[in-house]
Amino acid sequence: MRFADCFDPAGRVHGLPTFPWRLAPEGLATRRQLRALGLRPEGQDIAGQVLRPRYRRGPLTAFLYRVDRAKPVRPMTPAKAAALAKANAARRACPQCGQDAGYVIPASLGMCVPCAFPDAQPAA
Repeated sequence: MRFADCFDPAGRVHGLPTFPWRLAPEGLATRRQLRALGLRPEGQDIAGQVLRPRYRRGPLTAFLYRVDRAKPVRPMTPAKAAALAKANAARRACPQCGQDAGYVIPASLGMCVPCAFPDAQPAA
């Protein structure tokens, strides 16, 4: 994909107004940019997209939403905060030894590093 293919503000080629990466017009933002502003799209339709060409792969696409139609992020409730804390604690607990590892257990290991590699631990 060429750089020229990433610029189609009328939306003739892709069906959506398309802009090159980092060149979106004022008033449009990605989900992450909205979140940084404390906003959410709130069910609005996609207003455009930015494309970034990549070598030997399809382009990276980020959808754009109108900032003026975005709503504030819903506040965290105590129940949501408790559920999130419980889920994060479960991700840190080693199923082998039952200890809190102090970090999220890697899915590739399925257990904490000392349980996965017991011979690699220094002797105390």
